[in-house]
Amino acid sequence: MAVAARLEQAYRVRFDESGPHGTLPGSGFLRYAQDLAWVHSEAAGFGRAWYRERGLTWLIRAVELDVLEEVEYGSHLDASTEVLGFRRVWARRRSEFTRQGMERDVAGALIDWVLLNERGSPVRVPPEIVRILGDDGRAAFTPLRVDLPTAPADASTFKLSVHRGELDPLNHVNNAAYLDYMDDHLVSAGRTAEIGRLPRRYRVEFVAPAEPGMSLVGRGWDDERTWCYRLETADGRELVRARLETDPALWVGG
Repeated sequence: MAVAARLEQAYRVRFDESGPHGTLPGSGFLRYAQDLAWVHSEAAGFGRAWYRERGLTWLIRAVELDVLEEVEYGSHLDASTEVLGFRRVWARRRSEFTRQGMERDVAGALIDWVLLNERGSPVRVPPEIVRILGDDGRAAFTPLRVDLPTAPADASTFKLSVHRGELDPLNHVNNAAYLDYMDDHLVSAGRTAEIGRLPRRYRVEFVAPAEPGMSLVGRGWDDERTWCYRLETADGRELVRARLETDPALWVGG
C-alpha cells in the first residue's frame, strides 16, 4: 500500500481543549501529533488491529515540543506528520502546525516512538513498516534524552493522583497529560507566567508509564538555563524527566 511520506490534516481548536486563557496548551499540540501519527499509520495499513494481532504497540519515549505562538479557541490549524527515519526499535516523527492559510509555524514537535511487544520489551520495527512508511536513506538520528541533575533540597514539590480521564487505550496516562502536570506544577509554584511565555520548548523523556490509581510526586527547580522537572511515584520510582526552556539562545540541543 502506497502512502505519502508526509500527511496533513486540519484541526479546529475545541472549547474543551482550550485552557483558562482560551488558548491551546502545549499538551494540545502533542495530542494532535499523536492522533495524526495514528491516522498516518492506519492509512498505510497498520491500524490498531494490525498491531494487536502481533502483540505490538508504539509508545512515545521522548518529545521536543516548541510552542511559538498562542493559538486561540476556534482557530483552524493545518497539522502534519512525517516519519524522519527508523532505528532498530525506534521511529522518529516530526509534526508542524500552522494556521490555515498561513505558512508560519505556530508550533512544532520531534517525537521519538519505541515499539514494544506484549511483555513491554523493545522489538525491532517490522520491515514492512519501514518499507511502506519510507526509510529511503534518511539520516540516522540519536534518540532524544533529557539529563537532569539531582533535585536540590529546596525543589518545589507537587503531589497528584492519576485520574481516569487521563488514561489512553493502553490504560496508561497519556503522554500529553504529563505536560499538563508540568504546567500545573508551575502554577502551584507561583510561576504561572512561564506557561504562556513565547517561545517555549518542552523537552520530555518518558521513563515509565503512570497507571490508574497511582499517587505521584513532581519536583521542580531551576538550574543555570532551564526549569527542571522530575515526576516520581510515591515510593521514588522515576517516571518522567523534563525541562522547560524559555530562552531560545540557551535551548539545549536547539
